[in-house]
Amino acid sequence: MRTLVLRVGLAQGAGRMMSAPFTVLLYYKYVRLEDPAAFVRAHRELCISLGVQGRILVATEGINGTVAGSPEAAARYQEALRAQPEFSDVIFKVSHADAPPFHRLEIKVRKEIVTLGAGEALDPLTQTAPHLSPDEWKRMIEEEDVVLFDVRNRYESEVGRFKGAIMPPIENFRELPAILPQYEELKDKTVLMYCTGGIRCEKASALFREAGFKNVFQLEGGIVTYGERHGSAHWEGDCFVFDERMMIPVGDSAEREPVGRCEHTGEPTRNVVNCLHDPCHKIMLVSVEAVAADANNKLCRECRRAGLTVETADYQGSPARAVKA
Repeated sequence: MRTLVLRVGLAQGAGRMMSAPFTVLLYYKYVRLEDPAAFVRAHRELCISLGVQGRILVATEGINGTVAGSPEAAARYQEALRAQPEFSDVIFKVSHADAPPFHRLEIKVRKEIVTLGAGEALDPLTQTAPHLSPDEWKRMIEEEDVVLFDVRNRYESEVGRFKGAIMPPIENFRELPAILPQYEELKDKTVLMYCTGGIRCEKASALFREAGFKNVFQLEGGIVTYGERHGSAHWEGDCFVFDERMMIPVGDSAEREPVGRCEHTGEPTRNVVNCLHDPCHKIMLVSVEAVAADANNKLCRECRRAGLTVETADYQGSPARAVKA
């Protein structure tokens, strides 16, 4: 069970950024790479030499990474990546943490740097929607008739979202193409699409445009960049991130009551966990108080309805697994 330590997220706040011992870099770049495997070998050596840890996916379509290290290591990493011609203009979203966000280095070759599964004909370099700066995004929300569309996963939206946004009930980004027909009525609307850092919007907006959506725009730099510029204006809750921090504040959101609700009690909480039953492993919000009251609340509602308990669930160290052994 993972428990959010909010002080890590607060490292983004004023006066803390320079003192935080770890700098976190979120970035991506769609660009043609002829030999991803060779790139990975060289890039792994670079990361090891700098002491940088994190998760990096590489494909013929580009790179997608979140890495962390000391401020010095992070600065040298940015410099080294930008020194390569194809990544000279890569944009890094920078945040900070008091504890290591990652405990190992993973660099892998994948078919896609973010998996949508819409086919190779979908090209985010040529088909993606126009980008809106955070200033233009905010202006359009305030002055125009627009629809906000969150292309992230269900649990990310539960942690925080733009007010009034449509939040598709997907557990994985690759489920988006299958449910797209449910939003046919939006084809003539002005759709403003957003995600954490921008990478999923590049592909999702291309998917929407290919399906006949006429006016689609995407938030440049995603939630992270918007929050740096406009804080929590038009935003509610925090921002889910895929590292040990689990979430970071958007503007002053850490000072407000969370919008996330406990899976079992409905009470406000920022505590993100995985369902204890490994074959399920659903990401959900469960309050510390709910777990203290009943250890079986480490399981999601579906697993509890199926009759699973802490004693019978399949997880590392479970009594049931010990009996089988």
